[in-house]
Amino acid sequence: MHFEGKGRLGMYLISAIQLHLHLSLPTYALSLTIFPLLSRSGVMERLIAEASEEGEEKCSICLPDIPGGAKTFELVAKFCYGVKLELTASNVVYLRCAAELLEMTEEYGEGNLITQTETFLNQVVLRNWKDSLRALQTCDDIISYADELNITKRCIESLAMKVSTDPNLFGWPIMEHGGPMQSPGGSVLWNGISTGARPRNSSSDWWYEDASTLSLPLYKGLIAVMESRGIRQEIIAGSLTFYAKKYLPGLNRHQGASDSNSNARPTPVTLGAPPSEEDQKLLLEEIDRLLPIQKGLVPTKFLFGLLRTAMILRASPSCISNFEKRIGMQLDQATLEDLLMPNFSYSMETLYNVDCVQRILEHFLTMDQITGGASPCSVDDGQIIGSPSLTPFTMVAKLIDGYLAEVAPDVNLKLPKFQALAASVPDYARPLDDGLYRAIDIYLKSHPWLSESDREQLCRLMDCQKLSLEACTHAAQNERLPLRIVVQVLFFEQLQLRTSIAGCFLVSDNLDGSRQLRSGFAGSAEGGWVSAVRENQVLKVGMDNMRMRVSELEKECSNMRQEIEMLGRVKGSSTWGNVSKKFGFKLKSQMCSAQEGSVRNQNNGSGKIEKVKDRQGKHKKNTSPDG
Repeated sequence: MHFEGKGRLGMYLISAIQLHLHLSLPTYALSLTIFPLLSRSGVMERLIAEASEEGEEKCSICLPDIPGGAKTFELVAKFCYGVKLELTASNVVYLRCAAELLEMTEEYGEGNLITQTETFLNQVVLRNWKDSLRALQTCDDIISYADELNITKRCIESLAMKVSTDPNLFGWPIMEHGGPMQSPGGSVLWNGISTGARPRNSSSDWWYEDASTLSLPLYKGLIAVMESRGIRQEIIAGSLTFYAKKYLPGLNRHQGASDSNSNARPTPVTLGAPPSEEDQKLLLEEIDRLLPIQKGLVPTKFLFGLLRTAMILRASPSCISNFEKRIGMQLDQATLEDLLMPNFSYSMETLYNVDCVQRILEHFLTMDQITGGASPCSVDDGQIIGSPSLTPFTMVAKLIDGYLAEVAPDVNLKLPKFQALAASVPDYARPLDDGLYRAIDIYLKSHPWLSESDREQLCRLMDCQKLSLEACTHAAQNERLPLRIVVQVLFFEQLQLRTSIAGCFLVSDNLDGSRQLRSGFAGSAEGGWVSAVRENQVLKVGMDNMRMRVSELEKECSNMRQEIEMLGRVKGSSTWGNVSKKFGFKLKSQMCSAQEGSVRNQNNGSGKIEKVKDRQGKHKKNTSPDG
């Protein structure tokens, strides 16, 4: 007999029976004797019978594609000639499929190849995690044959069962993040010898790295079976995160230093060439389909990384929209750095993708309505600020105000887009409008060409009553603000000072009342009384300062009243009420004249009112020709 190939099989078959069979495989050709093959395979028996009808001593047949190729058929031939095979997790799937294709059943010999491979699969491979994983990986090459024999399904179910069970019960060693090797009993091994020491319990993510070695179709099947077995969503989401980080290189570029800690798993590293952009796009869309739309399953920073990658790879609109919805559900956990996503569109209208942030914010507000979030309509202002149910809203409002301040210097950012994003935040979500005022001021500074009407329209976004004293002081001296807004700021600043003084008087009265109660206490309470006296003195000093400030503001208000009345006469206006309506609020004359007598003899005014006067004078000069 003649064997065209290399290996010990050829040496073994030289002394065999001299009836020859020439086999042709796609990349391999060999000559074998007939009887050992036809005695084990039904397909070979039929093919040889058909070819031998020609009456030639040496017949030639052409076999179909053998699962696993020529190397697998060589192992099949060894089995037919009685050579003992070494079945492993790496070759058993190929041999099982080839045996099925060649009809190597018990009808053609007891203990035939189908029986031996099936027994090895069930009793050895499927009982072990590593072997089940290796066998499943080999299914990738012959997926149609493996699916037909349910080998793929059985391997996946074996893996899913082991994930949902304590790994120490499997009877196979585990390497936990570089930790010690464990014996089947769970004790630590040293040079293959059990030390009796019990290792730390393995965490629920021990299988992430092994599962990430599977191809995408097999990995999808594994995740689907795990979901059907009721494995927790956060565990599955963790595996999806690990898999995505391994095969999407763009995600690892956006990992911040805050993600790294001593207990975190290391970022997976892909060996070899990274996947093509088309493969990455396909993987990204599959991750979107597999990842449940549920709050808190994966970190917000990871979701932003998926969204950026989806935009770069031009993923489907539904994929991008789903990532935006997931981010919107947990927007209160995002950071300013997360929101600053560059604009990847071809038009490049703005530096940052403001439209995307607008959609994410809308998803956040919509989800609150769906889940029945707390409505502030029946809650007092003081309760709104401290309400725990509104904490996510205040966090998001602060985040959006910070984002507006970052994108405001972009000269290409149009006013309507800036206004739309700022107005999307509900009023009750902002306890103070200081952040919004800062963003508006930066926008006005970066867009000096805005008309007066556009400036007033932009400034209407903020509520002057919700500005702190520091913000009011800054706004009153801000030349970029319209005159009407400056007047409103001065008015509400005076109201805040009056309220503060009233509060100080209330505290002082309480301290005076407590002094009479404390006078009856002996020596040990004397130190507390001294402390209260000091606090009272400090409060009185503060009240004196506030009285001086109120006097200055009332003088300014009185002077402004006179100047505005003069301006009204030029314009033909005869009443202060018309001017007050023009400025958008109602001023009572007694508020400006309450202490007018106490400041009538003072000649020096505040610097802020002088600036307002100058601007009013300029305005009067500009309007005098029309008068």
